[in-house]
Order: sequence, then C-alpha cells, then structure tokens
Amino acid sequence: MARGTRPSSRYRHSLKIKVAWGEILSTFAAAVARGKNGWTASELDLSGLADIDEVVDAMRDAEPDAELALLFVESDDQYLAILRLDEGEDLRVFGSDSAFAEESRIGSVLLGEIEAPALELDDLTAGTEDDETDRPVADPDADPVGDAELLTDLGITAHRLLSLCGREGMLPSDVTAEICQQIGAGDEVEELREA
Repeated sequence: MARGTRPSSRYRHSLKIKVAWGEILSTFAAAVARGKNGWTASELDLSGLADIDEVVDAMRDAEPDAELALLFVESDDQYLAILRLDEGEDLRVFGSDSAFAEESRIGSVLLGEIEAPALELDDLTAGTEDDETDRPVADPDADPVGDAELLTDLGITAHRLLSLCGREGMLPSDVTAEICQQIGAGDEVEELREA
C-alpha cells in the first residue's frame, strides 16, 4: 500500500488494536463468504491464532457451508492480505507487501511461507486497465507476495489487484471496499465496518 497516506475514517468503528512484535498495529479482518443465499460478512479476531491452519479454521467457522470464503486483513493503514478458501479446502493467499510478514506476528502467520507473485509490480508500468493514467500506479517500495490471480474468476485480474494495491493514496480499506463492491459484497462489508 502507499506509505505515509492519510488515516482512514472507515476504521473508526471496527478497529482492534493489537500488540504485534512490540509495536501497536491497527488490524481489521473481514471474512466474506458466498453461500446459497448470497454474501455474508463477519469480523474475525486473529490475535490469538497461532498459525495459518487456525486462520483457515476461523474462516470455515465464520460460514461453514460457504462455497467460497475470502478474508481481508488490513493492518496499520498500510498492509493488506487476502486469503481465499474454496469449498473449505483450497487455500490461496496474497499480500500487498512482504514487509507485513516482517513487521507483525499476524503478518508472519498469514504471509510467512508464501513467495512473490508471478506478475511483478514493475510490470504495471507497461499499461493499466484504468482510464486514470494521470495517477501514479505503483508504489516502488511495495513487494507484493503470493497468488495475485486468486480473484480473477471474480472479475479482479492480477493486474487489477496489483494496480489497486500499488496506487498512491489507496489504503487497504479502499482496496477491500473496491474489491467487495465489484464482487457484490460491498454493502455487507460496509455494514460490518459501521457496526
């Protein structure tokens, strides 16, 4: 995510303050699940989870019958991790910046064992899908990791995901909101933030 940007007022109601590796980081985790009756959203507390398997269990528990579950983890107005679980089994993970794993325990749990995505952030300068060509696209300090294609079948290509994460002024909450709006779960996540 772009560094040194404005704090998001959307965090006001739903933020949990966690102590992570000696630093206080603000963290919001939204589980968004699609079942037979559409999308649902619930906030997860990741502070006591020891490893990725426990995170997956928490995603399953949030909506046991979900065909598809997504977890959006926003940290410190700077980092975003997205986890995808299909049919409760197949886990895919993306992180906006590998520094999240180095700077917090939760980041380490979520991103500690994944590798860089096939599409590098530098490749985004070759062209964008947006008409907003006057805005800088990539944050040169970001090092995205994991599976940037995890949302492709939902209409968010790897290129689009990396563009959103690298765009100057975009906070993790902005990226989550835009993705959720596009996949049809925007209202559910917005209601969750305001609860």
